[in-house]
Amino acid sequence: METAATPLTFRDATDADVDELVALIESAYRGDDSRAGWTTEADILEGQRTDPEGVLEVVKAPDSRLMTVERDGSIVACCQLRHQGDHAYFGMFAVSPRLQGAGLGKVIIAEAERQARETWGVKEMQMTVISVREDLIAWYERRGYRRTGRMAPFPYGDERFGVPQRADLEFELLVKELA
Repeated sequence: METAATPLTFRDATDADVDELVALIESAYRGDDSRAGWTTEADILEGQRTDPEGVLEVVKAPDSRLMTVERDGSIVACCQLRHQGDHAYFGMFAVSPRLQGAGLGKVIIAEAERQARETWGVKEMQMTVISVREDLIAWYERRGYRRTGRMAPFPYGDERFGVPQRADLEFELLVKELA
């Protein structure tokens, strides 16, 4: 695990970042590389987490930003922020597995919340998390998010989101009031 010694740079992703962002997201969630960090979904989903078209769609979407986090000129993390009326949606959050556990995620989510509040004046951040990811949900709860019990189905059969390895996957909505 590396330390958070050098400063982070936050910026919006561009078309030129797409391939590097896809590699980062895949490394954080799928395959053997993801097992170096704690956010892996490799035991519940196989296949891809995203693809260049999906990332480019987020980069280009109106009322959406893909916040890119760099250290020493390399992309080390990212997250999507999407303006949805009185709230913002937080998604596509990925931190390089070799940097997970060093406190980077806390810094990034706090900056995402700040930017959503300042840019769009929203009062709430929302996200969806696969409900069986208890460790990840607990991490978000420690950051002030609360479980709503509101579930949405997992897109079984759409391999753009991965190949499920179990039949009980669904998404739970988490919310946080932004001060």
